[in-house]
Amino acid sequence: MSDAGLKSLVEEELEFEPVVNAAHIGVAVREGVVTLTGHVASYAEKVAAEKAAQRVRGVRAIAEEIEVRYPYDGKRSDDEIAKRAIKVLDWNTMVPAAVKVKVERGWITLSGTVDWQYQREAAESSVRKLDGVVGVSNTIALTDRPKADDVKKKIEDALKRNAALDAAAIHVTVTNDKVSLSGRVHSWQERRIAEQAAWSAAGVKSVDDTISIAA
Repeated sequence: MSDAGLKSLVEEELEFEPVVNAAHIGVAVREGVVTLTGHVASYAEKVAAEKAAQRVRGVRAIAEEIEVRYPYDGKRSDDEIAKRAIKVLDWNTMVPAAVKVKVERGWITLSGTVDWQYQREAAESSVRKLDGVVGVSNTIALTDRPKADDVKKKIEDALKRNAALDAAAIHVTVTNDKVSLSGRVHSWQERRIAEQAAWSAAGVKSVDDTISIAA
């Protein structure tokens, strides 16, 4: 697909995404790499725009330069954002009480220690939709868990069970508590599925995902 054709598809997907005001987002494409620029009204809209671009077949990488232009004028104080963040985390059964919240000029920093990657993701997903948030830094750490000798096999078996993946095209390497993924898939969604499978194995504390997207 030509860069011009891919640019048109990404713009159409942004227009199709109801959360995104596509009129404020610029799209540039070079050799399959999509650059998103412009501004949005919330951090949640920024995330939605990036995910919309990832859904388009042919996108090999994304350079995301969108700015959140939420006016920091005291409408939502840091104290109020922090209180709301704590409340939504308390209501989320997937987020342990160990997660801590810090807010500075609308930017939320999450810290603490949890057992699983899905808990880190649940915490971030909960707070990034709050009014007044301009960004989220997820510094939540994972606890040390017993290392399973068959972590590599468990990940490979999980990949094979998933009908959306060609498991043979994905290579898994495990060193201590770090998993490295390589190979090639057809879409960002497939890459995300593979990464989630790696994070689902007990003992994994980091995932280096270098899987490429086929042109």
